[in-house]
Amino acid sequence: MSEMSDVDLKQQTTILKQKLKSGVRVDDILPQAFATIREADKRIIGKFPYDVQILGAIVLHQGNIAEMKTGEGKTLTATLPIYLNALTGNGVMLITTNSYLAIRDATEMRKVYEWLGLTVAVGVSENSNHQYSVDEKKKIYQADILYTTNDAVGFDYLQENLVDRQSHQYMRPFNYAILDEVDSILLDYAQTPLVISGSPRVQSNLFKIANQFVATLSENIGYELDEEKNMCG
Repeated sequence: MSEMSDVDLKQQTTILKQKLKSGVRVDDILPQAFATIREADKRIIGKFPYDVQILGAIVLHQGNIAEMKTGEGKTLTATLPIYLNALTGNGVMLITTNSYLAIRDATEMRKVYEWLGLTVAVGVSENSNHQYSVDEKKKIYQADILYTTNDAVGFDYLQENLVDRQSHQYMRPFNYAILDEVDSILLDYAQTPLVISGSPRVQSNLFKIANQFVATLSENIGYELDEEKNMCG
């Protein structure tokens, strides 16, 4: 890869995508994909992943936890499995603990991914009061690579399940995600419930239907009323 011209190196994205479409497994193109993004990292941002970072990237791709200390280059390591899995076209997310980290990492690495022909989005805004439209959310989740936070994904998932029509949904099926600070996300933050205040957007009509049905029954034949629990049985 180091001997390729910029044009040829960029072309690797198309070549690898075509291999996946032809039935080749993601694992089978790992060496080529890692070598491509590694060389791109070097040319675009001047950082060349070390062997230990490549090993960490393989661990992440396999769905395992890689422990790396501060300063060992987690952000750079993540570019390898992110690029590899983004080639499927099904979307990749890097989920971190706060908006500052999501925006910082996306800003730093965006130029590498876009140079290789992939789209990048950020699921959070520097303006905490910014209200995203449905179209904005759709564009964000359709990106090849999404940098976001655990809270943002959690609330988006809850809100999407409250919409009153399918056209207002924006998330696509989950494909692959890397959790930054995985211990914090799965242990510490997982203890804090995500609550959406306000009335539901979808008003269920099941109570009204059930009430009408019960009203048509005879108390002596159709049901018994438990006055203590105020329940029908």
